[in-house]
Amino acid sequence: TSAFAGLCYAEFAARIPRAGSAYVYSYVTVGELMAFIIGWNLILEYVIGTASVARAASSYFDNLMGNQMSTFFKTHFPMDAKTLAEYPDFFAMAITLVLTGLLIAGVKESARFNNFFTAVNLLVVLYVILCGLFKLDTHNWDISPDEVPEGYGSGGFMPYGFSGTMAGAATCFYAFIGFDAVATTGEETKNPQKSTPIAIIVSLSIIFLCYCSVSAVVTLMCPYYLLDPRAALPDIFERAGWSVARYIVSVGALSSLLTSLMGAMLPLPRILYAMGSDGVIFRFLGAIHPRLHTPVLGTAISGIFAGVMALIFSLTELVEMMSIGTLLAYTLVSVSVLILRYETTENLPSCQDLHSLNESLQGDNKYESFSTFSLKSLIFPATCVPTPLTSFITKLTIGILLMFLTGFCLVLVNASHEFSMQSTWTIVGACLMGLGTAICSVIIARQPQNLAKLPFKAPLVPWIPILSAVVNIYLMLKLSPLTWVRFGVWMLAGFLMYFVYGIRQNRTTRAETAHLLESSTQEYKETKIAQ
Repeated sequence: TSAFAGLCYAEFAARIPRAGSAYVYSYVTVGELMAFIIGWNLILEYVIGTASVARAASSYFDNLMGNQMSTFFKTHFPMDAKTLAEYPDFFAMAITLVLTGLLIAGVKESARFNNFFTAVNLLVVLYVILCGLFKLDTHNWDISPDEVPEGYGSGGFMPYGFSGTMAGAATCFYAFIGFDAVATTGEETKNPQKSTPIAIIVSLSIIFLCYCSVSAVVTLMCPYYLLDPRAALPDIFERAGWSVARYIVSVGALSSLLTSLMGAMLPLPRILYAMGSDGVIFRFLGAIHPRLHTPVLGTAISGIFAGVMALIFSLTELVEMMSIGTLLAYTLVSVSVLILRYETTENLPSCQDLHSLNESLQGDNKYESFSTFSLKSLIFPATCVPTPLTSFITKLTIGILLMFLTGFCLVLVNASHEFSMQSTWTIVGACLMGLGTAICSVIIARQPQNLAKLPFKAPLVPWIPILSAVVNIYLMLKLSPLTWVRFGVWMLAGFLMYFVYGIRQNRTTRAETAHLLESSTQEYKETKIAQ
């Protein structure tokens, strides 16, 4: 699902090279309110991501010190509230504040810090893979059920079955979302319409190779049920009798966590800047410092907020809220790709001039009339280029498709036991929802696509965006009810800000958006002429 979302992000980056990531993409394609929802969830995602990685780095460091830090804090600063951590993690907060200062100093300075730890991390990953090759045991992928302790699955290559594998994939999902940080820095990149898509594809490929290689080595070196969930890599080298390698790997693991922390923090001020510039949240959050050229106040506030969360919340509580904002953003990006790909040329942001864009933003469509609609046009449209009618059919079908997808995923998530019991109503419901999804997908695929040239286009549209939406919705519905309750509280606070303050900024927002999109268009045209 990260690969599918990455391809969609890459196409958007080719269209609109502006800071803000999915927020800006949704703003252009599906409107201001939906864009605010996405942007607000991205803020939640990055704040919690920052806090959770800081807490994990602190726990890892504490583990290497023999748990002396946690013991001291539990003794002198205990917290007895059930919704908070056992003790305040001042070390995690300190890490967050130091990295916030690096971000305030600017992208170049923070990039040097990030590049150093990334290099160390990659070298250690290579070290783990090469050293692990000497201790591989293929029997660890074919363990019989008799050898497995109670409560650790059934052995073999997939000891927890397909359901357990999906649960593990959902847990590892956060490791693959770094490409979103690439997309948020569009305004700070040379030739972003080409370099950003390339960076997204290459980074996802490198991440995939590193994680799969290390996972294969780890599970072949040691039986899966003996792995230490708090510090797996140092533990397996200790078991192998390589004590020196344990400390080398520990340094690499800490470097990896610090790199992840920087990756989680980097998009925060950019999202705040984009939303503050548009006026959907308080504008002072997007104010740029004249010398540092960064949104100092927005960065400081977001860093302090993340630091406080790392201070008082446990890692488990933070992780519970981490995925929902990301998955929702990915879903809306996939939908936006579909909308743009089947949009008429006049309404494409990269093809409009300022005058036509202002008219579309004000809702003044000048189309005289739609072509005559017929059921035949759903499968056999009368044109090979998008028209107002085919665009309308696509948008309406996408809305119906999302309802069928949600219903299909609800049946899969909430009636898995009934499926195993071959319940008639469950099978019939899933088949009806699946049939509706298939019909809508075929109708969308039959509509003419816009052939406007871009530096990068997502392949296999509409199938890749639809598959991305299916997986994202399914994983969202797998989250706990408590996560949805917390998500509802966060959204309530966001709606209060938007409807009390942000909605009043619409007049200036529209003009600014038109100007920014026109600038992106002009830069793209100048690049093409230079080539």
